[in-house]
Amino acid sequence: MSLPRHEVAFCGKRDHVQQPVIVLDVNETLSDLRPLAERFVEVGADPGASDLWFAATLRDGFALSIADVRPVFADVAREAARTLLSRWRLDRPLDDAVEHVMAGLRDLSLHPDVAPALRRLSAHGFRTVTLSNGSTSLAHRLLERAGLLEHVQQLFSVEEQTAWKPASAAYGYPAAQLGVAPWDMVLAACHPWDVDGAIRAGLRGVWVNRAGAAYPGTFTSPTATVTDLTQLLDVVAEPILDDQAPGVRSARP
Repeated sequence: MSLPRHEVAFCGKRDHVQQPVIVLDVNETLSDLRPLAERFVEVGADPGASDLWFAATLRDGFALSIADVRPVFADVAREAARTLLSRWRLDRPLDDAVEHVMAGLRDLSLHPDVAPALRRLSAHGFRTVTLSNGSTSLAHRLLERAGLLEHVQQLFSVEEQTAWKPASAAYGYPAAQLGVAPWDMVLAACHPWDVDGAIRAGLRGVWVNRAGAAYPGTFTSPTATVTDLTQLLDVVAEPILDDQAPGVRSARP
């Protein structure tokens, strides 16, 4: 019987780089999406519409990826907003309401723990990149506004390259571009599906659990768990990330 793909990827001798490449998810892991709830309210929808919209965007993007389409995040997000907002009696035309919500994506800020985390990683010599299902332009704007671009080596997007994360090819793309093996990369993300996908693709996966939620048992357990990104440096230096022993490690308080 063949082993699951993520187990096969971890078999055999490995020559690790001195420090792993840190791969950061962007949407929700770096960016704080909570202000988008106000955008939905401003056009006449309920505050909970924001969460429904983001979930629908991911659902539709995943579905199109499975169908071998290369969806553009902004296009999928716009149509998901249009479908959702059509359920409410809005204070403006539907197209205007959709654009009001989409404009909020360009004005998002980082979570408070992102800046100190990136500075810590940079100060200790770690190569840090981003990998998003969205555009690199949004990631660039997000980091540039915070004055943090100098701490990120490269911005990667799956757009026009591979299927959306969590497809294995999505994680292989930055590995190939950087010339490193998947197991010499550590993905940090707040989405369990992203952590699971990375591990199955051969990376190591750190779950950023800011909300104190339970990790779904249907997904591969994270290599490590942190409660905010400032703990990431402590985790990536620990032996668990050399894959010498199974299990899940949490950052020390």
